[in-house]
Amino acid sequence: MRRCPLCFNDHCQLFFENRKRCLYHCNQCELVFADASSHLPPNAETQKYRLANNKSKLLSQFMFDLVSQCETGEQALLGLNFGRTLDPKSLQRVTKRGHQINQYDPSIAPWNRELKQQYDFICCYRVFEHFRFPKKEWGLLCELIKPGGWIAINTPLLTDHTGFDKWHHKNNLTHVSFYKQKSFEYLADKVGFKLLFAANDLILVQKPSGSGITRDQTSIVDRDF
Repeated sequence: MRRCPLCFNDHCQLFFENRKRCLYHCNQCELVFADASSHLPPNAETQKYRLANNKSKLLSQFMFDLVSQCETGEQALLGLNFGRTLDPKSLQRVTKRGHQINQYDPSIAPWNRELKQQYDFICCYRVFEHFRFPKKEWGLLCELIKPGGWIAINTPLLTDHTGFDKWHHKNNLTHVSFYKQKSFEYLADKVGFKLLFAANDLILVQKPSGSGITRDQTSIVDRDF
């Protein structure tokens, strides 16, 4: 038996196994997750993560679309690019519109000042699949987003159990968490956030304006992706 790293359910079953690792399925939040014994050593994981961090054009478009949706014309926005980094040219395009984007890359800095303030929006482009402890990371994101703010997540959703063995997304060993729609419904319901599923693997989550979830300056959340 394995404990789900998202909802802490102890009743998880073996879902998939090959020569490299075993994956388990949670029957409560529907997360499919890799056995911790198969997680790559930190140095190897960081190396693979940096080599795979080549989605600059896709990330840039994702960020521009997010900024456009969040703009009200009334005030400058403060956003966080969580888990990856925009190239300087793309970052400048956003700042020219009067907004500020802070960037947090865990492969460079496990803890820094970008995680000590709140944001109008948070961009999570292809990072949720790297979360070894998604419950902790989700808790951090809930604290970092301002009431009324949006968290934009891009991660391939698991929709077909029968075709999992042929799903290329699982072959990257730094991908250790695979989500179904129910997984995000579970996360949103636990904190009372609004949840929208859009096209192209886009999940939008909004923190209610009256939410009591605030940044706890004394809390420390382990960064393990």
